[in-house]
Amino acid sequence: MAIPTTLHDSLMARIDRLGSVRLVAQIGAAMGRQFPYALLRAVSDLPENELRAALASLVASELVFQRGAPPEAVYIFKHALVQDAAHGSLLRDIRQRLHHQIAEALRVHFPELMDTQPELLARHYAEAGIAEESAFFWGKAGTRSLARSAMTEATAQLQEGLDQLARLPETVERMRQELEFRVALGTALRAVKGFAAPETGRAWSCARKLWEEQGSPQEFINIPFALAAYHGLRHERDLALSLIDDVLRLSHQRNDASGLILAYSEIGENLMFAGELASSRSHLERALAIRGPSFQPAFFTHDPLVPARGNLAIVLFCLGYPDQAWAASRATIAEAQRLGHPASLTLSRIFDAILLSLGGDNAALDAQAGELIAAATEHGFAVYHAQGSIFGGWAKVKCGEVPEGNRLLRSGLDAYRATGSEVWMPHYRALLAMSLEIAGQTEEAAVSLDDALHNVERTGERWFEAELNRYKAELLLRQGDAEAAEELFRKAMRTAREQQAKLWELRAAVNLARLHRDRGCPGDARGILAPVYGWFTEGFDTPDLKEAKALLDALARTGGPSY
Repeated sequence: MAIPTTLHDSLMARIDRLGSVRLVAQIGAAMGRQFPYALLRAVSDLPENELRAALASLVASELVFQRGAPPEAVYIFKHALVQDAAHGSLLRDIRQRLHHQIAEALRVHFPELMDTQPELLARHYAEAGIAEESAFFWGKAGTRSLARSAMTEATAQLQEGLDQLARLPETVERMRQELEFRVALGTALRAVKGFAAPETGRAWSCARKLWEEQGSPQEFINIPFALAAYHGLRHERDLALSLIDDVLRLSHQRNDASGLILAYSEIGENLMFAGELASSRSHLERALAIRGPSFQPAFFTHDPLVPARGNLAIVLFCLGYPDQAWAASRATIAEAQRLGHPASLTLSRIFDAILLSLGGDNAALDAQAGELIAAATEHGFAVYHAQGSIFGGWAKVKCGEVPEGNRLLRSGLDAYRATGSEVWMPHYRALLAMSLEIAGQTEEAAVSLDDALHNVERTGERWFEAELNRYKAELLLRQGDAEAAEELFRKAMRTAREQQAKLWELRAAVNLARLHRDRGCPGDARGILAPVYGWFTEGFDTPDLKEAKALLDALARTGGPSY
């Protein structure tokens, strides 16, 4: 913001009255809101006794404060407006020359800052008009922020670097540097804006264009997959699969394990959402079976194997292997903790929270949601924060905190939609519907379930379709429409059977068996439930199987067989 004219004139009048001290104030202003004596001495041409006298006058004017004594002293402008006025009073050529001197002095006298505060040198070289050096240090700053999972800072720093690169001739070296910046920026934006945000898509589209222009170098094989993930999360599945197929062929030609891991993982994820669970499992397990080289963490939002393991856990749960699903989820979290990579750990917790919400462990879900929100707040993970709010809201509703839970769930859904993501929405809308029914808002709950089913038809995300029909049938049954409920229970069973989703089939079968039992037809109830329950291996200890076993035992006491 520009300083108002009258205030600017007033500040300049005070600075002008300083006379020869004005130059010291201007040099300090170029250094920043605060400036150390040691750096000022390195840049200023004044003899030390004159420099100290000038600084003493500056402190006496009350325009700056002093902390400590020379040569360890640090000086701080009383107000940022004072610094701005002093800096703005420098002529352009003098200002650029001064910033160049400051940058060079930092390199010579404070070399550790090149690693610990590269953004400081980047800013001074930018002010000096030396784009090549500025871009280099902005790149170092962005990479450092990425490594610390400081994604908001990384986004700003990398964009500054790209602005500086745009001022340089289009050499091979500059194009390579821009490719690195674009990849890093896409990585940061996935966390800050969301994997499916338009800004993220534009960043990866630019990166892909550069990648192809430079011969598709193997070390940046993640670029087309990041763009495929963007399209996949927006349910633009044809675009996603087309990108994956192209790079899958390229990875086979090059025998590139990294590309194959990413390709099979992305295909498996898309197949899972489409409800092709057995095929999804095959591709995800194939990705995990490949042992590729180490990945550069700066170029990835997370460990590429986290989504492969996490999605496999969801698939195994749906297929009817809950014990294996829980084991896979715990192993994913343990591996992410071992890596010590915040984004990987947070994503692994997302998959675990999805499993917990499907399995009904509300206390564990509440704890996991708290971890998610804390990590997302600390590191600026927008989409993970939204999902943490959704899960936390549902857990609170189930634990009796209905108004607060509903508020949190709704705010999480709004924030999640704002990131551009479409996937998981059928499940999230179902959680909202169930929470609304618990709150007594039955009509709104029915609307939310219908929205979820329309979402399935519009996007083709079918992995949760059977459960949506079962939920709607339960709602209709509680409203007294047993005939419509039965039709939807049977539809849920058919859909689950087509997808080989045995756990969804078991849940629908339990509901339908109860309906027939309550009608006085225990034989029909046993005939519906026993074949589905009989598929599961003995020894499983899950709420679904306990419920089915208890119902079958109760039905057996009417004269039928026990399972």
